[in-house]
Amino acid sequence: MSRPPNDVIIVRYGEIALKSRNVRDRYEKILMSNITSMLDAMGASYDSVSRDWGRIYIHTADPAAAQAAAKVFGVVSVSHAITCEPTLESVSSVAADVGQEIIVEGQSFGIRPRRAGNHDFSSRDVGIACGDAVWQRIEHQSPSVDLTNPDVEIFVEVRQNHAFVYTDVVNGVGGLPLGTQGKMVALVSGGIDSPVAAWLMMKRGCEIIPVYVNNDPFSDETTRQRALECIRVLQTWAPGHSLKVYEVPGGESQISFLSDCQRRYTCVLCRRMMYRIAAGIMEKERAHGIITGASLGQVASQTSQNMLAETCGIHAPIYHPVIALDKTEIVDMARNIGSYDASTRPATCCTAVPEKPATAAKCSDVCGEEANIDVDGLLQTALSGLKVVDPSEYS
Repeated sequence: MSRPPNDVIIVRYGEIALKSRNVRDRYEKILMSNITSMLDAMGASYDSVSRDWGRIYIHTADPAAAQAAAKVFGVVSVSHAITCEPTLESVSSVAADVGQEIIVEGQSFGIRPRRAGNHDFSSRDVGIACGDAVWQRIEHQSPSVDLTNPDVEIFVEVRQNHAFVYTDVVNGVGGLPLGTQGKMVALVSGGIDSPVAAWLMMKRGCEIIPVYVNNDPFSDETTRQRALECIRVLQTWAPGHSLKVYEVPGGESQISFLSDCQRRYTCVLCRRMMYRIAAGIMEKERAHGIITGASLGQVASQTSQNMLAETCGIHAPIYHPVIALDKTEIVDMARNIGSYDASTRPATCCTAVPEKPATAAKCSDVCGEEANIDVDGLLQTALSGLKVVDPSEYS
């Protein structure tokens, strides 16, 4: 006897369940919309997407839909399941069909029962009924029952109006649905760290506005292309949320720093100008903060002293999602999200970086240096030269 086909993907979420009823309802609707957009973007077939208390369901036989749903922010896990009636007779029969198909001779198995809703039986009853049915069906194969570490697990979930039987739980990315936490400006350089930082804030529900500060003539097209490719990768995680990408000229500011300020403060001054530019775009877009890829102590400009000096007088919230991560951890994340290859393509490093950069700058030092230049004028020049770009046009 062959088992019934998988016909539904169970989508589970985490933190959404802790919200008030109204907030939960809104978040679930956003999550469903994001799931639909991801299914469409990845070419997965499905009939519909629906929800029940604590669950979202994708009605489909296409296994590719499970991988697509697992890539949606807010999804904790997914399972491709068989739908059946919420009775002991129905779930035990389907569990036996599944067990007969996947358990080979001598293997151990375990039933993982779960029950929700009003029923005249317990989850323990579900486990016993299904375990007995599987055993009777494959007794000739000399199976064994192991509830601690079985070779094969069969999950049985009985809810109020339906029941589900499945064998796999695919982990999702977790977090909160994209679009539930407002917008933030993300400074994306094209290195390894900044795309990971932006992705982490997307995982927390933030829509991002990527900003690339083009420091030509101290960088070239290879640097720009790398940044745009990283942004294209980020867009794949946000179907249904088209990223508005800004490119801003920063070369004139660099020229001023090099000609009128002490060379060792160049990186700190550059960072301060980037924050001012990002703050200007933040105001323009009515966003709520600035995201950077700073990792404490990783490079000279990212010492705790320099990071304090970089933010003096910058009146905008600045978020550093990878601040406490080691480089290896950031690299692993970059590989997982797909930005690593783009970030490590050959590109020209910034030629304005001093040979001996300051590592313990003080607020008074950088403010004193900025007194030698027209900060407001440079900022206005940069903002007046900004443009919205479509990264896909430069692939």
